[in-house]
Amino acid sequence: MQILLVEDDQSLADGLCKALRNVGFITNHVRDGKAARHVIEVEPPDIVVLDLGLPDMDGLDVLKSIRANGSTIPVLILTARSSVDARVSGLDLGADDYLPKPFETPELIARLRVIERRLSTVLQSNIHVGNVSLDTIRQQVCLDDVPVELPRREYMVLKQLMENIGKVQTREQLETRLYAWGEEVSSNAIEVHVHHLRKKLGSDLIKTIRGVGYTIRKP
Repeated sequence: MQILLVEDDQSLADGLCKALRNVGFITNHVRDGKAARHVIEVEPPDIVVLDLGLPDMDGLDVLKSIRANGSTIPVLILTARSSVDARVSGLDLGADDYLPKPFETPELIARLRVIERRLSTVLQSNIHVGNVSLDTIRQQVCLDDVPVELPRREYMVLKQLMENIGKVQTREQLETRLYAWGEEVSSNAIEVHVHHLRKKLGSDLIKTIRGVGYTIRKP
């Protein structure tokens, strides 16, 4: 799941990016509204975490432009404006959630997981496909109830496929959920991750859709 963090406080942004990446969210950061609108137009993320107090414009104007262009990308607002009127304004303009500052990072992560589940084809945090299970909160994978250790990116590939069971994920879609801006991506990275997952979890779990991508079919 790719997050775009729009936050002008660099120290806060650095801390949030690190925390979100540690729990499996690919997180990119911009500091102002103009950059945010450009990114959302040319490379839409899965979720936008939007501060309202931006240096070049009000975050609500960014939210207006997102919705005016017909985008349904979920937007979670972060702001020091704690009045009821401010919250209502954001929600009325199309925000999906609202978290006033100061806040605890675990609460932000929990709210993002709620949005993430809403975007996926599954509604629970513990996903089962045959004898494979994935707990998105504990970030644990089991085969026949025995934990299987996976490197971070193998886990993220599996998570993306299991959360979208029955849907085909292209290589490009998977890459955007594994790598943040500036990270080097080898040409066969996804194929290598899938190969390793098949060796660890069984060759029949992940299906190749030739010329398109990969999928996990519904049992």
